[in-house]
Amino acid sequence: MGFFQTIKTRLFGKSVAQSQKYRKGMTRSRSSFGEKLNAFFARYRTLDASTFAELEELLITADVGVSLAHDLIESLQAQARLQQISDPRALQEMLLQTMHDAYLRHGEVPAELALASSSPSVYLMVGVNGVGKTTTIAKLAQRYLDQGRSVMLVAGDTFRAGAIEQLVVWGHRLGIPVHVGKEQADPASVLYDGVRWGKQQGVDIILCDTAGRLQTKVNLMNELSKIHRVIQKEIPEGPHEVLLVLDATTGQNGIQQAKAFAEATGVTGLILTKMDGTAKGGIVLAIREQFQIPVRFIGLGEQLDDLVPFDLDQYLAGLFGLYEEEETR
Repeated sequence: MGFFQTIKTRLFGKSVAQSQKYRKGMTRSRSSFGEKLNAFFARYRTLDASTFAELEELLITADVGVSLAHDLIESLQAQARLQQISDPRALQEMLLQTMHDAYLRHGEVPAELALASSSPSVYLMVGVNGVGKTTTIAKLAQRYLDQGRSVMLVAGDTFRAGAIEQLVVWGHRLGIPVHVGKEQADPASVLYDGVRWGKQQGVDIILCDTAGRLQTKVNLMNELSKIHRVIQKEIPEGPHEVLLVLDATTGQNGIQQAKAFAEATGVTGLILTKMDGTAKGGIVLAIREQFQIPVRFIGLGEQLDDLVPFDLDQYLAGLFGLYEEEETR
């Protein structure tokens, strides 16, 4: 059984609703990468250096990253020689499997975020301004509410009044408590008080917002390290996850963001927002390869339930257009 069919077979065991979100949400990435890939393989009849060079360029323009694109092409060339492949169309399925294996060579990714056994699970949300961090927090809160868990929010962005107000509005809409400190208060102090209150109340999930910051602002990045330490004073094993929210439409700039935040806070996972708005879905593979940080959720739309767990099979099926192939059969 070929790898295309392997992926399609595994899709049968997935949530139908989630698969539909991937199919719809990755339309732009698929129309850019998938259709260009199909056109590429339809155009070439023989394998030579120019074939691999153009394929590498196609991967780079999809934001797979220069280093990973080069590695993928080298792997394909080696496999083509070993298997004596001369038809370029045979490379398409091989490319899918190579990309799949490249993501997983850094280890399997847990299906769910880490949950505490005897205390609230504390998730620290970090990222630059404008990536949709506050809305993502609300979407995560809704996800855990749907699971029957109690949730609270902590407004750690004390420097932008609008951020606090936005979080309070979401808390009211979702019917969950929001801990708010005084404007211009020390963010670490606000987060400490919020986590302590949540622990006293027996809350299951505490989602901690932080001020959006540029990765070039050293003092703000150091503040994140302080916040991390302060949370551990109340809950020694916390925060249980540090989730970096990235805007998928920023492309390779997301690499620099991931590097800076990983150094400051020990990022455990990524949430890619606005995946439905980008034609360059390869950023998922680029960040995983460079920092070994797994993508935990991706945003495939604007509704509260459009933040879905990252699923490698569904992501690749959306990128390569495998859903459409099944619909046309």
